[in-house]
Amino acid sequence: MDYKKFVYEQKKRDKILKAKSTQVTVKEIRFGPQTDEHDYEFKRKNAEKFLKEGAKLKAFVFFKGRSIIYKDQGQILLLRLATDLEEFGKVEAMPVLEGKRMIMFIAPKKKK
Repeated sequence: MDYKKFVYEQKKRDKILKAKSTQVTVKEIRFGPQTDEHDYEFKRKNAEKFLKEGAKLKAFVFFKGRSIIYKDQGQILLLRLATDLEEFGKVEAMPVLEGKRMIMFIAPKKKK
């Protein structure tokens, strides 16, 4: 077998596999522990749009300085977001505190 022909066929296979693969994008939404109602609704609508486009959503609450004492408010906020976006996506990872951030991932639902 000719080596150049082998390399050509290998590149051709790689190109086909690359065309079939899908790129997953991750969009981020940032909240504060005491986010106001209007700000929450605005960010929820953006999150809804991201999930409809097929992107994963990384929602996090960022605690500045002494606001770390409001961990429970941050968790309530993220769980509320999860219930509001239940029809557009499913929760991949529940809220977890990592340093000064409480992070939650939501993946879009598969289209039928």
